[in-house]
Amino acid sequence: MSSRDPRVDAYIAKAAPFAKPILKSIRQAVHKGCPDVEETMKWSFPHFDYKGMLCAMAAFKEHCTFGFWKASLLAGAGIPQKTKDAMGQFGRITSVGALPPEKELVALVRQAARLNDEGTKVVRERKAPKPIPKAPAAFLKALGANSRAKTNYEGFSPSHRREYLEWITEARTEATRDRRIASTIEWLAEGKSRNWKYERR
Repeated sequence: MSSRDPRVDAYIAKAAPFAKPILKSIRQAVHKGCPDVEETMKWSFPHFDYKGMLCAMAAFKEHCTFGFWKASLLAGAGIPQKTKDAMGQFGRITSVGALPPEKELVALVRQAARLNDEGTKVVRERKAPKPIPKAPAAFLKALGANSRAKTNYEGFSPSHRREYLEWITEARTEATRDRRIASTIEWLAEGKSRNWKYERR
């Protein structure tokens, strides 16, 4: 049995007038194509799950988006590829007419559901890790003057070290850079990562 999430109802109700019929059409097509689909909210917008993530839709001020989690495997079915100007594979959807005909949309949902039935996985390219920026001499000097900060810095993962160095090297003025170096040394001495303020406690 499919499930309809009241949070999705609320999301549609709060959407701009132009977006409501678009979201309702997508929702209807998804339920037709996969009667056992379950609705949920992830990252603050509606998702449809069926033995894993199936597809998602979202509404913005002037457009809507819709996309399949395994869209790359549906390319042979005539599904558009991901566009640069919006999430999903259908670009900036501003009217129901911008969507594929319901029959085609339902067929795509059925194919996406079949992929999940079969347990087909999408092989996603792994991006090479970004190189760590070169540490400025002023930072190395300050780090060398604080043994605790140095020890903690050297014990951090490459990604944590990169966050600090990017923050320092992206400073536009020398004064800003020096302030950031001072903050970095203080936080490192306390064993804090660059984004310690946002970490769960």
